[in-house]
Amino acid sequence: MIETERLIMREITEADFEAASRILGDVGVMYAWEHGFSEEEVRRWIGECIRRYKDDGFSYLAAVEKTSGEIIGFIGPLVETIEGCRHFGVAYILMKERWGMGYATEGARASLACAFERLGAERVIAVIRPENSASRGVAERLGMEIEGRFIRHYRGKEMPHLIYAISKDRFCVKA
Repeated sequence: MIETERLIMREITEADFEAASRILGDVGVMYAWEHGFSEEEVRRWIGECIRRYKDDGFSYLAAVEKTSGEIIGFIGPLVETIEGCRHFGVAYILMKERWGMGYATEGARASLACAFERLGAERVIAVIRPENSASRGVAERLGMEIEGRFIRHYRGKEMPHLIYAISKDRFCVKA
């Protein structure tokens, strides 16, 4: 679990299916994936998060807004695999109603702190589609810089991605 000023970030469970379907099924939220997830894709995604908790010890976390008790997204440290190599990563998906309110930056900053301080990461990346200016803005506010590019093959498509990165010695936890 990770706690911030406005969020409690906890492991995702199968009981979170309804909230996950609402968020991941929204094509506007999932535009970088080029489709909203079906119920079956949401079930597989939740199962993958649970598997990652067992195999890696961490993955996306349900971001619960303290004031409402509502799951507003999924944020967390996770393992990113690029061209067969595993990297510490950070990722964030938020419901549209909370965009522009600083939640992604707040949760991602806490996830970076967790990766560096608790998980032993020396470097953390964020994998972002070039056209996703909001996600790029979050990464840049965290001090991450573009380090590379790659193509991810997804649903029969070639999807260009940027690799943002930050090292432990450059990361600053803001009070």
